[in-house]
Amino acid sequence: MTRETIAGGFARRIADIRFEALPELVRTRAVIGVADTLAVALAGASEDCVRILRETPGICEAAGPASVIGADARVSMLDAALVNGTASHALDFDDFSSVFGGHQSAPLVAPLLALAEARAARGRDVIAAYAAGVETEIRLARAVHWHHYDKGWHPTATLGTIGAAAASAHLLGLTEPQIATALSIAASDSAGLKANFGSMTKPLHIGRSCRAGLLAALLAERGYTAGARAFEHDQGFFEVFNGAGNYDAEKLFEGWGAPWELEDDGLSLKLWPCCGSAHAAIGAGLDLRQAHGIEAEKIARIEILPHPRRLAHTDTPRPQTPLEAKFSVQYCTARALADGDVTLAHFDAAAIADPRIAALLEKTSARPHPQMGDGPDGQWSAEVIVEMAGGARHAARIDDITRDPRVMPDRAEDVRTKFMACATRALPAARAEELFERLCVLEVESDFGGLGALFSGAPAEA
Repeated sequence: MTRETIAGGFARRIADIRFEALPELVRTRAVIGVADTLAVALAGASEDCVRILRETPGICEAAGPASVIGADARVSMLDAALVNGTASHALDFDDFSSVFGGHQSAPLVAPLLALAEARAARGRDVIAAYAAGVETEIRLARAVHWHHYDKGWHPTATLGTIGAAAASAHLLGLTEPQIATALSIAASDSAGLKANFGSMTKPLHIGRSCRAGLLAALLAERGYTAGARAFEHDQGFFEVFNGAGNYDAEKLFEGWGAPWELEDDGLSLKLWPCCGSAHAAIGAGLDLRQAHGIEAEKIARIEILPHPRRLAHTDTPRPQTPLEAKFSVQYCTARALADGDVTLAHFDAAAIADPRIAALLEKTSARPHPQMGDGPDGQWSAEVIVEMAGGARHAARIDDITRDPRVMPDRAEDVRTKFMACATRALPAARAEELFERLCVLEVESDFGGLGALFSGAPAEA
């Protein structure tokens, strides 16, 4: 008897996912994931990384069935996935998962929306496909972390490409062999280097993942072939990306759907538009300000001690650009202490040059926390210590920001507040409100063309 391949094991389980069988919490979090990602894509649609991409020859030149988020344009599914996926991550404001080590929704929503418009899908089918994508990408993360992350791979891109293929294949209703092929194709298109964090290329990672995952599914639908053992082959995904002894394939299917990855409380809705690795320090800074009435001009010294894994790509003491500031735990913590919040407005060029913050950065240092080790707990932790000019010393520590009520994804009012703040950067308030209300009942949506007209930025009908 032939042993089932890893791609085949995924395909069998993905094909079996049905909307009717999903727990209510999974459905709810899927809707939140789609709505939140669409909101941050609307907010990011005018960013340079998206504008330059759209203006690049060969991209968005031909009309097609899929809407461009925040723009009056309809293009091919693949172009929409590329551009909208990039917009989804342009501000680093999209949701994230502590287990995934990245952003679970951004690789999935753009290809699903493009497919839903082109193939007249139902909302319930989009929800089920989204769940399939999240389950696939986070199961992969359980097998390859934390070696994969520490080696320098960007999981949202590497694992997200495969998740995008899974979600797209499910929405297309592919057969098990076709799904397996799509996953194997996507494994060859998987890429993304953390060396590019803090630049336009990081959001481009996600756009490419969205496009590659969708392309893999479309190719498989048409009979394309791929290696059946693309994951477990001695020159396959696991060996090439992680290497022998640095992954555990047994974790891929262990307890599949019991519980679902979307039921994990380590899923976080970002309330601060910057790298998630800075969030624990932001939270600690906000706690200090509130507890002690801290005034920025009276601060003598700030010491930030994040988990070592969180500091590796956020140690940017003197950011010079908005993108660098998003990956500066020093800047983000200083903002939290000085202003009592970290907002989208804090990442424009004028804000980066704010002399108040520049003065605080001169007093700020960051180093790995000596008591936060390499174990499974505390990956998203930080301690912040503030010394005041009069000699008082205050400290606050957050041991897991992903479990903090401020970033849990199930508070409806927080979801709406963030949605409107983001969406109204591209849409009139009335249209943003209508879009949000329709997304709240996504399971009964049957007109994705009409939904696309709302989020595309097309002129409203008279």
